[in-house]
Amino acid sequence: MEGRAERIRVWDPALRLFHWLLAALVIANWLLGQFGPNVMTLHFWLGYAILALLAFRLVWGFIGPEPARFTSFLRGPSAILSYLGGIARREPSNWPGHTPLGALSVVAMLAVLLVQVGTGLISDPLDYVNIGPLADQVGSATARKAVGWHRLGGNIILLLVLLHVGVILFYRLWKNEDLVRPMITGWKWVRRR
Repeated sequence: MEGRAERIRVWDPALRLFHWLLAALVIANWLLGQFGPNVMTLHFWLGYAILALLAFRLVWGFIGPEPARFTSFLRGPSAILSYLGGIARREPSNWPGHTPLGALSVVAMLAVLLVQVGTGLISDPLDYVNIGPLADQVGSATARKAVGWHRLGGNIILLLVLLHVGVILFYRLWKNEDLVRPMITGWKWVRRR
């Protein structure tokens, strides 16, 4: 039998600020990459800001409050499979932080964004303008290939963002669980197991 619901502090202010800044910068940079001006100076600067946010998140994943630490939400295959077994139930998950599946999405998003920033830093599209600041540190063939990798990364990020929004809607509409409000307020109602 499940316990009674209680309101707990889940996400600290720094993590919430990180999340919303990262979301805004990734969306803005994706739009600039798709529809922006030919000179990508703003795209570069937003990319540097994303890199700084990613560096913060990696550090915060080790020294931040417990819910922000990777060790508090990364689970093994059995926990993931067990969680998947009940995902279709029409009831809130009652996880105080990231679910085992949500933890995988966090790792995937961070990893893809790090690769995306890395490929942007070494890209050389041969237009003599939009050259990544570290393109001269790799071979010219690698710098040219990085342009394609960067484009592919943008598409993967779009898919991950759409999946993220889709899961939020699934939780809200199917499981009757609001995942957005805790990322705004930091507080969540959970049932202790």
